[in-house]
Amino acid sequence: MPTLTDRTAETDAPIIDILAERWSTRIFDPAYVIDETALASALEAARWAPTAANTQAWRVIVARRGSASHSQVVSALAGFNSAWAGEAAALVVFVAETTRDGQPMTWAQYDTGQVAAHFTVQAHADGLSTHQMGGFDRDAIAAAFGLSGDFTAITVMAVGKLGDIRTASAELQARETAPRVRRPAADSVLVND
Repeated sequence: MPTLTDRTAETDAPIIDILAERWSTRIFDPAYVIDETALASALEAARWAPTAANTQAWRVIVARRGSASHSQVVSALAGFNSAWAGEAAALVVFVAETTRDGQPMTWAQYDTGQVAAHFTVQAHADGLSTHQMGGFDRDAIAAAFGLSGDFTAITVMAVGKLGDIRTASAELQARETAPRVRRPAADSVLVND
């Protein structure tokens, strides 16, 4: 039976432990109730993410398991995501304010990505597991939460405690125990003068 032990990334250069150790599980403990202190800290880290001209063109929807909001987010998930993400203690939707007062907010999606990244790192530092998803129906999220055309859901993040791999389907077990790989850093750098 596979186990989820050390999933620390093998990096090309030294990075801080919290980044090397962070990974995106799809196996969440379905009985775990979100640690409100850790969630508040992750949201606070998100609040202090860099933002273009301090526009703060982002919002979040926090949907705890068992709530109507959680059910609405789960129902908007696409394909395979809907098979596992509902077991997370919370689903957090990161939303970009793409226009304000009729003007495009050019950096809103970039800033929202930074917000999600800061949230993820802080959550991991406080013992939470996360997994971001792009596979969801943005229109369904907008309708469920009354988002105006100025706002676009960018990602949904499952947040909770790592579950027991032995209770997961064979497909999930295979995905969770597969080697962690990234292309070499040098292959991502276009110019390095």
